[in-house]
Amino acid sequence: MTPVPTVPRRRLLQLLAAAPLLPLSSFSAASLLSGCGAQAGIATAATPGAATLAGVTFSSMPAPSLSNPAAMATTSTTSVMTARFSDASKIDFKLAYQPFFITGDLVADGAGGRIVAGGYYDIHGAPIIDATVAGRERQFFSDSPDGTSLLTVPNAKAAGVKGNTVFAVVQFEYTTGAQDGVTGMYGRLPSPIAVLTLDQDPATGKLSLVKYHNVDTSSVNGLWITCGASLSPWGTHLSSEEYEPNAFTAATDAQFKAFSKNLYGSETAANPYNYGHLPEVTVNADGTASIKKHYCLGRISHELVQVMPDNRTVIMGDDATNSGYFVFVAEKEKDLSAGSLYVARVGAGFSLDPTAAAAPLSWIKLGSATSAEVRAMAASLKPTDIMDVRSADPHDASYTRIAASGRIEWVKLAPGMEKAAAFLETHRYAALVGASMGFTKMEGTTVNIQDKIAYSALQNCQGSMVAGNALNVPGNGVSIPKALDAGAVMMLNLKGGAKDSAGAAIDSEWMPADTKALLTGEDIAADALGNTANPDKVANPDNLKFSEKMRTLFIGEDSSQHVNNFLWAYNVDTRVLARVMSIPAGGESTGLHAVDEINGWTYIMSNFQHAGDWGAIHAVVKPTLDPLIRANYKDKSGAAVGYLTGELSQIRLSK
Repeated sequence: MTPVPTVPRRRLLQLLAAAPLLPLSSFSAASLLSGCGAQAGIATAATPGAATLAGVTFSSMPAPSLSNPAAMATTSTTSVMTARFSDASKIDFKLAYQPFFITGDLVADGAGGRIVAGGYYDIHGAPIIDATVAGRERQFFSDSPDGTSLLTVPNAKAAGVKGNTVFAVVQFEYTTGAQDGVTGMYGRLPSPIAVLTLDQDPATGKLSLVKYHNVDTSSVNGLWITCGASLSPWGTHLSSEEYEPNAFTAATDAQFKAFSKNLYGSETAANPYNYGHLPEVTVNADGTASIKKHYCLGRISHELVQVMPDNRTVIMGDDATNSGYFVFVAEKEKDLSAGSLYVARVGAGFSLDPTAAAAPLSWIKLGSATSAEVRAMAASLKPTDIMDVRSADPHDASYTRIAASGRIEWVKLAPGMEKAAAFLETHRYAALVGASMGFTKMEGTTVNIQDKIAYSALQNCQGSMVAGNALNVPGNGVSIPKALDAGAVMMLNLKGGAKDSAGAAIDSEWMPADTKALLTGEDIAADALGNTANPDKVANPDNLKFSEKMRTLFIGEDSSQHVNNFLWAYNVDTRVLARVMSIPAGGESTGLHAVDEINGWTYIMSNFQHAGDWGAIHAVVKPTLDPLIRANYKDKSGAAVGYLTGELSQIRLSK
C-alpha cells in the first residue's frame, strides 16, 4: 500500500477550501489528503480499495428574517452538506451560491463579441427591442431563467477552455414586464434558449463561462413559455412549452397576438397549434446546438418531462387547472418522434394524507402518432375542424360537458377526428374520454430509479381538486374535502404489466401504478413576516430533481405563501427535510438539476426568477427589501443563472 504523505493540516484545509464543488466519487477524507499531497508536488498513487460514498446529509439553514435584510434580498445559504464514506470518514462542505451571470449582463459570444444574457430574438434572429422608455431603448431580456441541463459531449473542446469542456443548456421562460414598469410582457415574447460553454477546472471542479450561444429556434416556429426541463438519458436537453394557447380564442387573445407580433412581425402569423409541445435540444461539440419539437407527446401545459431508464417511457408534468397524469411510450429507444400517449384515471382512495394508502391508477390510450403527422395536422386543421366547443350549455345531447383548463365547456368531436383531438386538443379530449382531469398545477416530475418511484409536484391543491368546487368532476377520482393551498409532493410506484382501458398491453416496465402523498405543505394564518404557509415545511413545490447518489429529492418552490422561496433537500431514506437555500424575496426557485457526477464532480444547478415580484404577503418586508433587490438585480429586471458550490469548512482526519 502506498503510504499517505504527510501534509500539515493547515495546508490541507487551504487546498481543500480551494475546491468549490462537491466531489462525491469513491474517496474518503484520507484519499482527499492523498490528492492534496499531489497538488502540493508530492508524488502519490491511488489507494487500493478506496472507500465509497455511504450517504449524504444536509443541515437545515434557518429561514432569513428582517434581522438580516441583505440575506432576504439575495440567494442565501448557511447549509452544510456532509458526505459520509464506507470507512467511517466524512467531509463537511459549507454551501455557497455561484452565478454564471445575471440576465442582462453582456457575456462572451465566443467570436470576440458580446451578447445579452437572456436576450430575446425574433424569427429572423434580430434582437427584440424594448422601446417603452424613450432614449433608453434596449434589447428585451428575461428576468425568469428556468430549466437547466448540465451535460458533456464526446470529443468536445471549445476555444478558450483550458480544462474540461462542459455545457449547460438554459431556457428563459418569460420576462415579467418592460422597463417602463407598466407594460406587462408575460407570454408576449418568444422564449430564448441558450448553450453555455463552461471551462471545468479539473483540480477544483469550478465552472467558468467561456461562451454564450443563442439557439436558433426558427425551424420550430419559436418557443412558447419554456418552463422546467430535464436531461434525457442520451444527453439531450428536453425543454417544455406550458399553458398551451387556446386555439379557439387565439385570434382575439391579446397575449397570443402580441407573441405573434414580436416573433413574426404580424399579429396573425403564429399558429397556436405549433405551441404546447416538447422541444429537444442537441448540443454540438463546438457549443452550438440544434433543436427539434416533438408534436406527438400531447399538446398540454408541459412543465417538463422525465424519461425513464428504458429510454422510451416519458412521464409528464401538466401545469394547468384540470390537469392530469400523462405518459408517452416511444416506439424506439432514445427517439421521441413516434409513440403512444396515455392518460390516467385515478381510482378510489385519493388523499393528501401521507399515512394513507395509495390510490390506484389505470390508463386510457389516447392514440398513437408520429411527430411529423401531428405537425402536418397542426398546419392544415382549424380548431373547428376537430371539435365544436361551447362555453354555454347548448341543450343538445350530442355535446358532452367537461372541465378543461379551468373552464366548464360543452364539446362535440367532429367525425373521424379522434387522433387530431388526442394530440392537438389533448386536455379537452382527455376529459371527453373520461380521464381524471382534476389536478391543479402539476409541476415538476422526477424519478428515483433504484426504488422505481416517480415524484410529482402539486403546487396547489385547490379549485378542481376540491369536492363541491365548480371545476371538480364527481367520480373522476380526484377529490379532497378542503383546499391545501400550500400543495404537496406525490409519489408514484412504477411497474410493468399494465394494460390500457381497452385491455391492450402497455409496452413499458415503468408505468405509474398508484399515487400517494409524500410531503405536504401547511396553510397558516399570516405570521409576523407575512408567510401564509409554515416556513419550516415545503410550500407550493415546483421544481423536483432526484439524486441517485445522494438519495435526495431536491425541491424548489414557486410559492405565493412564503415570503422567501426555498430550495429543499429531502433524504428519502432518513425522511429528513432540510432547507438548503433561500431565494431573493418575491422570487421563485427554478432551473434545478442535480448532477451526480461530471468528471468526478457533483453539481446542484439552481436559478431564480422575478426577484421582488411583490404580493400581499410581502407588505411587511417590501419597504426594506425593495431597494436592496433593485440594487442587486438591475432594478428587478435581472435574475441569476448558477449553481450551488461547496466550500470545505471541516474535515475529520481520524476514524
